[in-house]
Amino acid sequence: MNAALLTTTITSLPLLARGKVRDNYGVGEDRMLMVATDRLSAFDVVMGEGIPGKGELLTQMALFWFAHLGHIVPNHLTGDDPQSVVSADERAQVRGRSMLVKRLRPLPIEAVVRGYLAGSGWKEYRQSESVCGVELPPGLKNASKLPQPIFTPATKAEAGDHDENIDFARMSELIGEAMAVKVRDVSIRLYTTAAELALSKGLIIADTKFEFGLDADGALVLMDEVLTPDSSRYWPLDDYVEGSNPPSYDKQFVRDWLEGATVNGQPWDKRAPAPALPEDVVAHTSRRYREAMKCLMQ
Repeated sequence: MNAALLTTTITSLPLLARGKVRDNYGVGEDRMLMVATDRLSAFDVVMGEGIPGKGELLTQMALFWFAHLGHIVPNHLTGDDPQSVVSADERAQVRGRSMLVKRLRPLPIEAVVRGYLAGSGWKEYRQSESVCGVELPPGLKNASKLPQPIFTPATKAEAGDHDENIDFARMSELIGEAMAVKVRDVSIRLYTTAAELALSKGLIIADTKFEFGLDADGALVLMDEVLTPDSSRYWPLDDYVEGSNPPSYDKQFVRDWLEGATVNGQPWDKRAPAPALPEDVVAHTSRRYREAMKCLMQ
């Protein structure tokens, strides 16, 4: 297995930002090179160890979904080869793990759609029979399929900070009611379309998050990654049983390990620095990501 790429060292383009996973470089005034590294974040903390090959897998899955969802909303892809904008000696860092995209004005929210009750949604439901202000029927279990997908937005956090769930009213205050309605409706359609396709390949998409930006004309554009195991909860259909946590194809294995991890003899407080991931946790996570890719592409 090749070593994980944790940080890119591209000097032929100006570095705009390093996110939790992606390094973004400016290409002129209107384009951006997004390079998916092998960094892994959990609980909004970037791990010290990467998952080898993860950046390439995320990029290929995102490109797959952009191609299948382009009829619903425009996306940020330019169609140009990412390797064409870097120097020859930097192409290895870019190859297979990058997207050359349009520069947009990002909306300051994450558009989360849930089709099943899981994770923080399940925890909140047990307390209030609702998720992010959306009331749900009584009697649901862990991993229950919801009567219909629900939209539960969140604010976008900077690296090291935690995303914050918000209700639709707060989202409307942030981006305007008309835009909030459009983002909600488009997000639910994206999720519904993707979930149906994934199900035909033996995969359940329990929930996901989308990010959007506005172009120079103010049009809504799907951006960043889309429907990868980093931004979505994937479950194998054959192992799904309502009432229990299905084995996931995402980084839930890492989250579960971290829940029991200690730092200096104390339970980890979910703040940086994170505990070092053992080799077997890294290898298992890498294998689960690859399995998700294989199912999707079959």
